Amino acid sequence: MSVTLNCDMGESFGLYRLGDDAGMMPLIDVANVACGFHASDPNHMRATVRRAKENGVKVGAHPSLPDLQGFGRREMKMSREEIANCVLYQVGALMGFLKAENMPLHHIKPHGSLYGMAARQEEIAQGICDAAEIFGVPLFGMTDTLHQKVYQQRGIKFVPEYYADLDYAPGGILIVTREHDAKDPDLMAERCVRALKENKGTANDGSFFPVRCETICVHSDTPNAIEIAKTVRGAIAPWH
Repeated sequence: MSVTLNCDMGESFGLYRLGDDAGMMPLIDVANVACGFHASDPNHMRATVRRAKENGVKVGAHPSLPDLQGFGRREMKMSREEIANCVLYQVGALMGFLKAENMPLHHIKPHGSLYGMAARQEEIAQGICDAAEIFGVPLFGMTDTLHQKVYQQRGIKFVPEYYADLDYAPGGILIVTREHDAKDPDLMAERCVRALKENKGTANDGSFFPVRCETICVHSDTPNAIEIAKTVRGAIAPWH
């Protein structure tokens, strides 16, 4: 099984800088590029796509709820059609920059609260599918969740993901926080290896939950993201 390392990036905005994209890009296989609703802007989107191309990194869209101030990590009440149009708008914008650099769209990975809502709310997952079907690319998500069921029922390729730098509650519920704290790279690498070797995720109480993993995520806005990415990449080398 070949496992990729992915990163949420391109999340700077105007003069504000977030994450070391230049340092992170050579360490990853796939970049999830912010599309403007939770972070990024046209200049940063194009710069991130160009940087990915220079490093041989595949690019996927990272659409969000329309919540720039909350960085897409606050839930919003939106209809299925609103979600579909929201995703369609953002992915369409990224597609323009990809076309300019002669690169294909690799996948779609919902960001933050949109990702979490899709894992629990069918209408949200269906809305994401309504947009994803148009682009004909896979969707990233978590195993044993509602969005996996909905995506696969709709015939959309599902890529199971495990987070190297986020905590899980017992049972495998992802804990989405407004800000990410620094993590112990060795401990995060150990958890990733367990997920690959034993199909077990690690919850914040030390318990385990079943997981399947084809890609591992490190966030660019985690304070020690580069160190985590280097350590995890080394640890997953047998599966990479």
